[in-house]
Amino acid sequence: MSEEITDPVSGFTYPAAWVTRCADPAGLREVSAGFAILTSAGTVLKRGFTTGTTAAAAAMAAILSLDGPVNSVQVQLPCGLTATLPVTTIGKGVVVCRKYSGDYPSDVTSGLVIRAEALPADQNSLSAGEGIGWYTRGAARWKVGAPAISATAEASILQAIRDGVAALGGGLTGAVVTLSIPDGGAVATRTLNPQLGIIGGISLLGTTGLVEPWDDHLTSTIMDRVSAADRVVLTTGRIGLRYSRLLFPDHEVVLIGGKIREALEVAHGEVVLCGLPGLILKYIDPSILNGTGCVTVEELRATEEFVPRMDAALKHFSDLYPDVRVVLIERDGTIIGGER
Repeated sequence: MSEEITDPVSGFTYPAAWVTRCADPAGLREVSAGFAILTSAGTVLKRGFTTGTTAAAAAMAAILSLDGPVNSVQVQLPCGLTATLPVTTIGKGVVVCRKYSGDYPSDVTSGLVIRAEALPADQNSLSAGEGIGWYTRGAARWKVGAPAISATAEASILQAIRDGVAALGGGLTGAVVTLSIPDGGAVATRTLNPQLGIIGGISLLGTTGLVEPWDDHLTSTIMDRVSAADRVVLTTGRIGLRYSRLLFPDHEVVLIGGKIREALEVAHGEVVLCGLPGLILKYIDPSILNGTGCVTVEELRATEEFVPRMDAALKHFSDLYPDVRVVLIERDGTIIGGER
């Protein structure tokens, strides 16, 4: 009988029966290491790397290439894993890294090239160049004109720069790294960036540093978990996953992404929908932004209209789904709506 495997990224323990169904020993090693997931059918699906991780690898490699060609680098991911990514050295201090999306066929940024150029400097710094979008609208977490680089991705890239400088040694005290994405502007038109007020390119993102293989097989596995649980928390993202486990330790917590409708259709027993307000409120009330002048729920969050609109949406949802509790949280886990 095969043993259970615990995913080091999500903390989910794959049942022994799932492991037994898998005929791919190498794939199971990837699952154990956190670079792949296992479905209930025993299929192994590979995780990819986010734009933030790809940029971090390019940044580190550019610094190392000041001392000679580099073929690969190891970077620390926000989730705690260490990943090795291949890179191509273009010249001294200039490197490109191609985004790998794993088994996520619909990822529009798959294969995108991120270019990094490093120059010695007195201290470390990061500059966003062509193909990286910038914000045309201000919000709580960014200002107008700021590059579209999430806090987690920026921290990962800056850490990679520090690690690169430390590894190179030789009296190098710092480096200025400029990132660019040659095809970023074209690819951005196929993303949600224009609707979010981000122009000029794509965003550098990544909460865990990994891209989840969201395909039909994974959706089936997720719904298997939801339907099998008598007490389940449905959560839409990594932040929700973390705090749902703290708020509801006696429930099965399942990361469903944007599959809210599908999950509610198969859930039974005690059901909680928990996470950041963006996806959840847009699902509960698709018209919640109408007439507000806001293009995202996060923008609405900073206005006086947010609370009454949120309360109205939650009441409407409660009338439709009286057996489902909704808990909306801030990024620090503070409950802002619904009930525990």
